[in-house]
Amino acid sequence: MTNQNVFNNENTPLYVQSTSSYLSPEVVSPPEGSAARNGRLFMTTSASTSVGAGSSLLVQITNPSASGRTLYISRISGGVSAAATFNLYSGGTVSGGTTPTPFNTQLGSSVTSIATARVATGSVTGSPTVFTTVIVAAGMFTFDFTGAIIVPETRVLTFSIGTGSLTAAANITWWEA
Repeated sequence: MTNQNVFNNENTPLYVQSTSSYLSPEVVSPPEGSAARNGRLFMTTSASTSVGAGSSLLVQITNPSASGRTLYISRISGGVSAAATFNLYSGGTVSGGTTPTPFNTQLGSSVTSIATARVATGSVTGSPTVFTTVIVAAGMFTFDFTGAIIVPETRVLTFSIGTGSLTAAANITWWEA
């Protein structure tokens, strides 16, 4: 094979592996980057919330029936003033509290989320299924899922941080497709 280059180039790609970003610059980002560029990455926050003894901070997002979209959980993050237990539930009921409007991370976008959010303090009721439990120390926490938790139509995702007398803040980020 005379005059054939043994290395890949843009004209005859067999595989792509960046070895010199100086000569061939590229941008690599997780799926959230594409979702944000398309106006489909959303967040909601509890803000800093005082939680009474025997209660938990509760954050819930719901994908309503006939929404036509699926929610892909990107990240849950926040902070807590004392050691606490983080529980992640499929389903559950959260009563009272507030219903913050999900925020589109593409600033200025007119695209709105189909999900509804609820933030409260108390206990998750109903018949939720807990599928993740983590003990968190006082300070910040981040759980990256990168779309690995999927919330289809008519499903609910709830998480709690508690129980105890503490101050907590929690944020959830997801994209919709």
